[in-house]
Amino acid sequence: MIETLFTIDRGNYRDCQHLFRGEREQEYYRGDYWMDDGSVIDVSARRKPAGPSAVILLRSATRLFFRRTRQHIREDGTDLSVLWFVKRGRLLLSNQMGSRSAQCGDMLITRSTSPFLIECQPDAHGLHEVLHVTVPTHVLRGLVDCDASAGLLLSTQRPELAIADTILSGLFQREGDLAEETTRTLVEAALAIIGQGLRGDASLTPPRQSVAEKRFADVQRFVEVHLSDPGLSAAMTARGCGISPRYLTTLLQQNGTSFSQLIWDQRLEQARKWMARADANSISISEIAYGVGFKSPAHFSRMFKRTYKRNPSDYRLDACAAQVMAAAPCAVPSGVLH
Repeated sequence: MIETLFTIDRGNYRDCQHLFRGEREQEYYRGDYWMDDGSVIDVSARRKPAGPSAVILLRSATRLFFRRTRQHIREDGTDLSVLWFVKRGRLLLSNQMGSRSAQCGDMLITRSTSPFLIECQPDAHGLHEVLHVTVPTHVLRGLVDCDASAGLLLSTQRPELAIADTILSGLFQREGDLAEETTRTLVEAALAIIGQGLRGDASLTPPRQSVAEKRFADVQRFVEVHLSDPGLSAAMTARGCGISPRYLTTLLQQNGTSFSQLIWDQRLEQARKWMARADANSISISEIAYGVGFKSPAHFSRMFKRTYKRNPSDYRLDACAAQVMAAAPCAVPSGVLH
């Protein structure tokens, strides 16, 4: 559900420092927030929760400022990152690395552990709009391999960023239709896509694959697609990849594995991931075994216990208990800025 985080007008703008984090101060982190005392003051922020993250659409008809100082950081050490997608107007960022300007169509990443000043400027029509994702840095690091301490500026013209922008913007085009878990999945997918785009930037000249490397990648892809087929065989894989069974054996040996080891490792790992999911209890162990290509639940249980040192039912119980513990409410420090 989309929530109103705050609305500010001429009647309450002098209280903006206490309003911008929401009624329960549940968003953002500590910092100084203020705005121009102009003829038009019209600021609103709508929020879409997504697990530990949130997507916020901010619209304004006046200049806004936010400053995070070393004193704020000492008082509130929360480590959070913000991904800013500029829709209208521009963002000016100043930090220890200098100044940079994010125009309409740019994405900027900031981090709460480094001091900075952000200025939101309306466009020629007097409007400013920015969509931003607030996300704990440890979560972001699992999806995006970058250090945003210095302020990272990118253009959403890059295909990966454009797709992520479309996903995030779409969350505000459907009022109340999406459950929070669905929103969380979409936000994580958008962040993962951004991460893939940044990894592409980090390598200006991607390493070229040799013929053998490409063939082995084809084999891995074929096995993954046909993993649930109990009839999957080396002959079937070789035929599907357009290579001879002898060359398939050579490829596998060069990569330190055999065909049986390759498929059983993948089947067991897929089953393990399946049982670690929150909805795993709705599926029987037998269904999981057949779903990843085992011909019998007994064979699956034996191989699973040999690999993971626990039988499947015990593993699933432990995974569910860990999820319950992780989902338990915990204290949130005052003054946290997502």
